[in-house]
Amino acid sequence: MPEAEDPRQSDTGLIVRPVMSRKDLKRFIRLPRTLYSGRDGYVPALDMEQTDLLDPKRSPIFRHASVRYFMAWRGDVPVGRISAVVDGKALEAWNEKIGWFGALDALPEEEIVRALVDTARIWLRDQGMERMRGPVTLGYHGESGLMVSGQTEPPMIGTPWHPPELHAIVARVGLEKSQDLLTFRLDLTADLDARHIVPGALVPGTGKLGDVTVSHLSKKEITAQGEVLRTLYNDGWSGTYNFVPLQSYEMTALIGQLKPVLRPEHYVQINRGDVPAAMALVVPNIYDIAGDLGGAPSPLGWAKLGTRLLGHRFHSARVILLGVSHTVRGTILGALMPSLAIAELISRRKSLPYEFVELGWILETNTAMLNLVKRLAPEPNKVHRMYEMAIPPL
Repeated sequence: MPEAEDPRQSDTGLIVRPVMSRKDLKRFIRLPRTLYSGRDGYVPALDMEQTDLLDPKRSPIFRHASVRYFMAWRGDVPVGRISAVVDGKALEAWNEKIGWFGALDALPEEEIVRALVDTARIWLRDQGMERMRGPVTLGYHGESGLMVSGQTEPPMIGTPWHPPELHAIVARVGLEKSQDLLTFRLDLTADLDARHIVPGALVPGTGKLGDVTVSHLSKKEITAQGEVLRTLYNDGWSGTYNFVPLQSYEMTALIGQLKPVLRPEHYVQINRGDVPAAMALVVPNIYDIAGDLGGAPSPLGWAKLGTRLLGHRFHSARVILLGVSHTVRGTILGALMPSLAIAELISRRKSLPYEFVELGWILETNTAMLNLVKRLAPEPNKVHRMYEMAIPPL
């Protein structure tokens, strides 16, 4: 935990101070459950999942980033939280002095949000940052964006929830919209094959795609496949908005978290000859089996969770990684790759129990992907917004 800093207190008794102890860290992790309990559409995340994301002992981002947590208090009652992050890998990738804020959760009051944002901004300024971007918790590969719409949609793994009033308050405290991240719900109905037509009706292994093959996940070779996936993912998204290369130790941690729920059908790898050219990874939605257990299940709740996990009682999933190698980007084959990956996932629905999957986050400026997805789901079911602001020097 960090050394003590002078807390900032308002005339109304609001005070913002850094997280200093393991006890405070637990409060920080659990705070959204306190703030949003009873709100329409809110379902608490598992403390275990959030601990993997936020605990310095568990989250791999702490290997290359400086992170500070702050909480807002009124008396003995916590009323908001925020993180401030200087990510060394992001600074290398962008060559710009941009720090992140994230984990922004608060009662929807302007005084609280302003105090939290100001505190994060001042800390980032003291670290030499010139701009602030977010919310991102804690890095590019965690949770991104402030939920603008979709609060009453079914909850999804890795997708932050915020009350509908919060985004208007965020705009009033000086943060400006940077990008919207769009999520689309793809219902796996019987007519999906007919609606998703690959241009030219091309099929891997036949005709013009004779040297194109599709691979599944192998649990025996999951570590090696994870490295292929990481390389493809970094290659496919290099240079795009807010992107930071996924590190090998981050992929190792991700595989460790997901291995108990992954099946061969969850991974699509499209090869051209012997060279991987595109990939997609689907992750089952933990809320399907844990949403009714609360963030901290009882012993009986954990037993139920274990039984449901063994039975793979999921009915939804999320596509979390999808990318196309630069070796085919800009070619006709490269343009086909996202369609081929989605077609392969659709074909596997007969062996997976899912009723729908969510595709996201798709940048509002990614016209090619939006044109593809909107043939299947015309409108996004969730929108998360990224913000930025300049950090004036002292």
